[in-house]
Amino acid sequence: MEFGTFFKESLVIAIDFDGTIVEHRYPFIGRIRPFAFETMETFQIKGHRLILWSHRAGQKLEEAVTFCRNHGIEFYAVNKNYPEEVWDENDSRKILADIYIDDRNLGGIPAWGEIFNIICPEISPSSVQANKSFWWKRK
Repeated sequence: MEFGTFFKESLVIAIDFDGTIVEHRYPFIGRIRPFAFETMETFQIKGHRLILWSHRAGQKLEEAVTFCRNHGIEFYAVNKNYPEEVWDENDSRKILADIYIDDRNLGGIPAWGEIFNIICPEISPSSVQANKSFWWKRK
């Protein structure tokens, strides 16, 4: 059984920012990694909840959130398990997710196209949701 076919329901996907969505240039925002935003958009279309899971804090975190918003991605939560969560220093900072996408993975981070194919193997260029073109269909 392929990984993506195992999950038929909505996933919670925690995604790092620096080195993952964009090239690592902290404290600046690096160039966008190819197909990062298109892949995240498709995950959201499929009903998956995305959490921005970043070491950034304060103003630097807000810059990352705004950058993603300006590129069409609004996260379900940011450095939290759910939007209403209030962090207490006695709580764990670990985010509970089904999948973690991070450049610090063992072996590094695959290309976003590979990530897409792992999580959504059932979607091919010939399958398009009603009234929505996927990124590989855009001209």
